[in-house]
Amino acid sequence: MRPPEEVLRRLELTVTRKLDGLLQGDHLGLLPGPGTEPAEARPYQAGDDVRRMDWNVTARTALPHVRDMVADRELEVWVLLDATASMDFGTGLMEKRALALAAVASVGFLTQRTGNRIGAHVLQSGAIRRLPARTGRAHLMALMRTIMTLPRDGEGVPRIGFAMDQLRRTVLRRGLVVVVSDFLDPAETWETPLRHLGVRHQVLAVEVADPRELTLPDVGVITLVDPETGRRQEIASGSARLRERYAAAAEAQRGSIRAAIRRAGAAHLALRTDRDWLRDLIQHILLQRRLARLAGGAG
Repeated sequence: MRPPEEVLRRLELTVTRKLDGLLQGDHLGLLPGPGTEPAEARPYQAGDDVRRMDWNVTARTALPHVRDMVADRELEVWVLLDATASMDFGTGLMEKRALALAAVASVGFLTQRTGNRIGAHVLQSGAIRRLPARTGRAHLMALMRTIMTLPRDGEGVPRIGFAMDQLRRTVLRRGLVVVVSDFLDPAETWETPLRHLGVRHQVLAVEVADPRELTLPDVGVITLVDPETGRRQEIASGSARLRERYAAAAEAQRGSIRAAIRRAGAAHLALRTDRDWLRDLIQHILLQRRLARLAGGAG
């Protein structure tokens, strides 16, 4: 197994080489908007650009609100990383926790390149570890080394919604929040906290998934273990009807995750352990830039 420093250096070269010249510092390219940071929402006034409508605040207050935009200077970026037991699973090219590290690294290297601060809240064993936001490559490498060397999580109650609420209460400066999780907690436990994060911050939800969470292979009798609770159950995977029901249930679950993220008003990036995650990231960036151009042309 390679030492953490070598793994992180390889990851840095991979990200920076692939993305060099693609972003040019425009808000990391992860969200639409040419180098902007969200300001406070305020009541709508006659003449305001309706494209700045803040529908989340409008729905909560029953009064129309808009969100002003200010120049993106010294943007503060916070990563909320789900490091609970379900993230230790993986049957594709890597485990979900390794894919999550790649996502954090991508955000981190882009942030460090433009001189912005990055910090992290890490959810593990029902507790939250806070890594302060700072600038510089040394800080970023230390942050990622801490994440990379996290111990395997034991059984515990996953609380990604609680972690979102904690981040919202402790991070008061407006900026970008990137939530990296498999979002396997019931959507009703985290959809509202995710929406509340979007009142002050721009939010990107990075959903990490593994192919075996989506389809069941025909490999005879297998034992399924819930990594969060330790519960075990043996099933006969040779049943075509069972595999179909499993796939349908998995698709319904992923559909509910997509719908909840969309209702919460967050941008959504889906990554899988059996796909080229960097290609998916680049496609997401290009899509966001295209949407930004279309929105600008509509004005």
